[in-house]
Amino acid sequence: MEVREILAFLRELRENNQREWFAGQKSRYLLLKEDFENWVEQLIARIVLWDEDVRNLNARDCIFRIYRDVRFSPDKRPYKEHFSAYICGFRGRKSERCGYYVHLQPGSCMLGAGCYCPSPALLKRIRRDIYENVEEFTSIIREPEFQAEFPEIDPDDKLKKVPAPFPADFPEADLLKYKHYDVITYKPDEWFESGELLSKVEAVFQKAYKFNRFLNYTIDNLP
Repeated sequence: MEVREILAFLRELRENNQREWFAGQKSRYLLLKEDFENWVEQLIARIVLWDEDVRNLNARDCIFRIYRDVRFSPDKRPYKEHFSAYICGFRGRKSERCGYYVHLQPGSCMLGAGCYCPSPALLKRIRRDIYENVEEFTSIIREPEFQAEFPEIDPDDKLKKVPAPFPADFPEADLLKYKHYDVITYKPDEWFESGELLSKVEAVFQKAYKFNRFLNYTIDNLP
């Protein structure tokens, strides 16, 4: 994948986020989109060897559109300023299950996994399963390789107090305060622009496999 060209295009888009400019760059965008799509197909083929949940996926199931829905947004920029894909079994980017997220954006490139913004019912069930299986969960998130890559769970909107009905004196009470159970690792643009990108991204995602598996068990058994 020609990451340098993708990031260069996105830098220009950031400065010219208008329909007129994009129309003049449409052929360039389509070539870069095709390149990204082919790369995601190769990544899926690697992931399926150790996570069979992504079998039968194709890149088009996973890649997000560049066009923004501005109907109800005060931000009227017509285009997203990143390329992204969510490799996840059972519906790809539309799935509620945990998968593997790739995000290419100049200065904000990242890889992620886990469950972002779960529904209230799912959030309650995730907390319950962590509470009841805390030793298994902590063995996953405190495994040295995982922690080196993903040092913390997403802290956005984290509660200050332990939510009901869990006891405040629970030894791992802090793990029950999250509103999102996802993890992210930011990488410099140069990390994505350098060689062996497929192998590097696959290695990161392999570290998140057990984390996803734990949460997907909860998701799959939600009443």
